[in-house]
Amino acid sequence: MLSREYAALERVAQGVPLHEALDGTDPGDWVGFDIDVRAARWADHDVLAGRGTSEPAFALCHHDGRVREEALERAAALPELVPLVVIRTADWAAPVRERARALLPPLLAATAPEALAPLTALVLHVARRERGAFARDTLAALVRSAALTDLEPLLAAEDRGTRRFAHGIAVERGLLSPVRLARTAAADADTVVQHLCAEAALVHADAVGDAVIEPLLGSRQPGVRAVGVTALRKAGRHAEARPYLTDRSGLVRACARYVLRQGGVDPLPLYRALCADPGDPGIPGWAPLGLAECGGSADAALLWPLVGHPVPAVRARAIAGLRVLDRADTERLRPLLDDPAPAVARETVSALLPSARRLPEEWLARRLDASRPVHTRRAAFRLLRARGGVVQLRAAVRLLDDEDPSIRALAGPTIQQWDPPVGEDHDPAEVAALLDRCTHLFSDDVMRRLRWRCGIEDRNEQRAEAPPFDNPSHGTDVRAHRRPYSELHRRAARFLRRHRPTRG
Repeated sequence: MLSREYAALERVAQGVPLHEALDGTDPGDWVGFDIDVRAARWADHDVLAGRGTSEPAFALCHHDGRVREEALERAAALPELVPLVVIRTADWAAPVRERARALLPPLLAATAPEALAPLTALVLHVARRERGAFARDTLAALVRSAALTDLEPLLAAEDRGTRRFAHGIAVERGLLSPVRLARTAAADADTVVQHLCAEAALVHADAVGDAVIEPLLGSRQPGVRAVGVTALRKAGRHAEARPYLTDRSGLVRACARYVLRQGGVDPLPLYRALCADPGDPGIPGWAPLGLAECGGSADAALLWPLVGHPVPAVRARAIAGLRVLDRADTERLRPLLDDPAPAVARETVSALLPSARRLPEEWLARRLDASRPVHTRRAAFRLLRARGGVVQLRAAVRLLDDEDPSIRALAGPTIQQWDPPVGEDHDPAEVAALLDRCTHLFSDDVMRRLRWRCGIEDRNEQRAEAPPFDNPSHGTDVRAHRRPYSELHRRAARFLRRHRPTRG
């Protein structure tokens, strides 16, 4: 029975058209087809069965360079073989490579715009190779002279590399209107395309106005919104940046403060006014952090009352602001580790991590109980893990059997990355008992060395258990103790010896 790797080859050999046997939109399929044709002759079942030179697609991927070069002459009349011609432009054999490069420009020029999008993805894939730049440069020259209507399939392609390539050239040529650039920046899922189009739209922000600025400001992407806020300055609309002082993105908040300062408004009093009343339920959630970003240590007096605000977002950003101002008090923040809001617990951990060794281990260990909320157990474990040593191992082993899979996923790698304490007093018997509960996470050899590093086993005992070194001078046959090659090793070595591409 034929293996799945060569299924496409068998379909082509049976007469199925190449574009139906392969997914033409995936460049990896074409590259895999090229490799599989040469590897198929070493398979247990000969897929090609003597058709390696008669079928043009197989001949273009043949292991013999002379066959590949001859097949290029036939490929010029078969449009479905253009992807394989693209691959041959990066061929390791110079005659094959030069012949393919001579054929590629007219083939690309004759390709329909709809077929050019998947071909572009393959060209960009091949361009990563040592000799693959020719196809990309040839395609770029073609696109730079094409009309916008011919570029539309590339601009809307699913492959993000193709969209980046097409938008880069379209922006360079000035083919896209500022309104379209702004809408693309707001809607495209790729950050490279977003920033490319947003920066290009910013050039025309003062002339076009709302039609450009509004899509940028309404984007879900922080980088695009930041460009939109910056465009307000260019359009002379500085006051409109005020609502973005409390944006959830730090980049957008920084841009808003810059625009307001350019308009003669100091943002710091605005932040202080927003955070002045700790009982106000309408305080924007990100206002406390914005105050810390542009304020000073004296503004911590406004943030501490917000730690008890009824809105979890305000409490969390107030803690984050205290950390930014370096005014986090360990004793005052400790109770917030039990906050019912996960965001507050996370920010509390971030603020307490520098002083994790000052927190009582027993107090943190009680928060690992199964009766505690998941986010509380995770927060307490992060602080115990930051202490290192036996404390870290003790907490991680305890959570190996936690009912929550996310916590178990944290505990296992923590144990595997654990380093025995250096210069710290510990009970070897306790460490041995803890390691005995996590033997499934280590191989026998790694566990043996880990126990020795902890002082649990004597190194001489390990040496006694290890097999003696065979010295030929002592009359011992070293070959008798060598591990024999497996069948897989022998087949791989035989394949590497025989499967050497023909050059020329």
